Amino acid sequence: MAMNKYVHMPTLEEYSERFKDFFYFKRENGILEVKMHTKGGPVHWSYQMHHAIAELWTVVGHDTQNEVLIFTSTDPYWINKWDTSSFKEVEDSPDDDQRYNVQIYDTLKVAENFVNDIEIPTITAINGRGIHWEMALMSDITLCTPDFILKDDHFGMHGGHVPGDGMTMCLQKVLGIKRGNYMALTCKGIDAKTCLELGVVNEIVEREKLLERAWELARDIMKKTRSCRRMTHHICVRPWRALVERDLRVHVISEMYSFNLSKSAHDFEYIKYDNNK
Repeated sequence: MAMNKYVHMPTLEEYSERFKDFFYFKRENGILEVKMHTKGGPVHWSYQMHHAIAELWTVVGHDTQNEVLIFTSTDPYWINKWDTSSFKEVEDSPDDDQRYNVQIYDTLKVAENFVNDIEIPTITAINGRGIHWEMALMSDITLCTPDFILKDDHFGMHGGHVPGDGMTMCLQKVLGIKRGNYMALTCKGIDAKTCLELGVVNEIVEREKLLERAWELARDIMKKTRSCRRMTHHICVRPWRALVERDLRVHVISEMYSFNLSKSAHDFEYIKYDNNK
């Protein structure tokens, strides 16, 4: 008999409680649905949510009871509201350690942990307009509603922000360098139909059927053997792992260096996903 027991890993019941202020969880036959929320309603983006997502991927990835991941948000938006007080507290703070933790470490880990810690097929269901869709694009399968707009507003904010948190990196990957750079510098949006035509998303699904379709795909994936599912995911995610390892830190550090050098603050009045301009 072995001298030691295996270290206890958090169960779904345990991490559901830990993350309850940020995510709803539902698991059936190995398929885990994770839905973002704020106070039970649409997500209000904050440094706290940023941190929670980064930590979530490691916990979900370490739970061997999870076999397929569905990631989505609370209607009617993906991420299209903001907790401005959260950003102000950090950006006005003289605490350099706090700013590093949330602006650099967490920003890196949102994408790094998603592609490196998740060992199972991933499906993201983008349920509306909003920001931080980089995780959705890095998913093995990406669904969206007809009103989704692909857009990175960083460069258009007051004084300009370097678009370095991962969205423009994804634009360069899925759209090519010229289209990605053009979108970064003009902040022009692309509608869902064009996203489908250009290969950014896999399917456009009406909102009321979006999660139903995600679960249909997940159940079909679950018909395959465990080794087949997991090894196929390794093949699917490999290009993203290589890109994140090579480029993400340059992108993030460029954004945050410029952000702090110019003493910038997030200009949430500019970010409006109500049109395609």
